[in-house]
Amino acid sequence: MDHNELSQAVEGADQIEIVEIIDHHRLGALTTSQPILFRNEPVGSTSTIVAECFLRNHVELPVPIAGLLLAGMVSDTLNLTSPTTTERDVQMLKTLEQITGVSAAEFTEKLFASGSVLTSVPPEQAIKIDCKEFEESGRKFSVAQIEELGFDQFWKRKADLLKALESHRRASNYFFAALFITDVVRKSSMLLVSGDPAFMKSIDYPSSESGIYEMAGVVSRKKQLLPYFINCLKRGAQPGSRPSRPEPVTMV
Repeated sequence: MDHNELSQAVEGADQIEIVEIIDHHRLGALTTSQPILFRNEPVGSTSTIVAECFLRNHVELPVPIAGLLLAGMVSDTLNLTSPTTTERDVQMLKTLEQITGVSAAEFTEKLFASGSVLTSVPPEQAIKIDCKEFEESGRKFSVAQIEELGFDQFWKRKADLLKALESHRRASNYFFAALFITDVVRKSSMLLVSGDPAFMKSIDYPSSESGIYEMAGVVSRKKQLLPYFINCLKRGAQPGSRPSRPEPVTMV
């Protein structure tokens, strides 16, 4: 659930029989020994799909489960402000609010005010908490994302984060490793990258210092950052070409 690439699955997933996949990401390299139910839809959160499964099949949706799904939607879509958000997400979040009696807006404030990942765990752990591995154009790489209230803690720990990111890249033999830190209030991100020098030169966002880039209006790893990276990789062999940037999030 919430992925369909073995590189992002739990250890040993390639040794067992997978019977069903529910996801909202791009299609990855995964094969099965027999036909399975594969439900993959372009919505902002897999929680939306799961909730729809309950309601569509007239299965009672217990309040605790509805609460978990609401939390998943808020986290995935930054409370419906991410560019991945669809009208289906909007309507389902309203339904989950009615079932749980929980205000998504109030929950969002509590969720992102509960503490900074950058201050609660060491850099070596922070860069792996929400880290996904990808492969494109014959290159393996990883992209981790951390959501914060502001960039204060990031600026204090940037050197240690870059060092941990480089160690992670070398240990995993990645072409590059990236850490995407998103300010959920300003809807903007900072990007840290450790990798091949030629690839680093293809990143055309403003860089305050080596390996650190400012990505104003970019908040989605799935819809904005990953396509940008893939574009960088594909155009890397074309001298003088520049990757197209994702459309920034519009502040309302």
